[in-house]
Amino acid sequence: MDLQPITYSESTTADRPWLASRHGLDTPLTVTLDIALFTSGTHYRPSSLLQQRNTFLAGIPLGRITATGLYGPWDKAATDGRATFTGVLLAEVPFAPTSTRAGAALLWHGVIAVAHIPGGLNPADIAQSTAQIHFI
Repeated sequence: MDLQPITYSESTTADRPWLASRHGLDTPLTVTLDIALFTSGTHYRPSSLLQQRNTFLAGIPLGRITATGLYGPWDKAATDGRATFTGVLLAEVPFAPTSTRAGAALLWHGVIAVAHIPGGLNPADIAQSTAQIHFI
């Protein structure tokens, strides 16, 4: 039997069509996502035979869960704190299919092109916000 190590590299390009300005990119907040609150296919790409990891989509609107301090998808009807818009997920986040939490970067200050937010976002629906986001 001849076992040889295999080396490979992977490169990706950030896909953020919703980002309308570089303003705020130097001040993201580090947050922890509660994976159980997100939906496969809507908020993240599920793993496949070739890619053994799930990947959150950049640009997902987020809210902070009051009781735990974790973050989940913003939901104007949520009663756990996520009704307050805190910003958007700055970059794609890969995570193992069995993970319950994932570290991420929150863009809380900047300019966003609303038409390109994954899943859509109507700024008129945001009643409460801790973010300093300008929507165009």
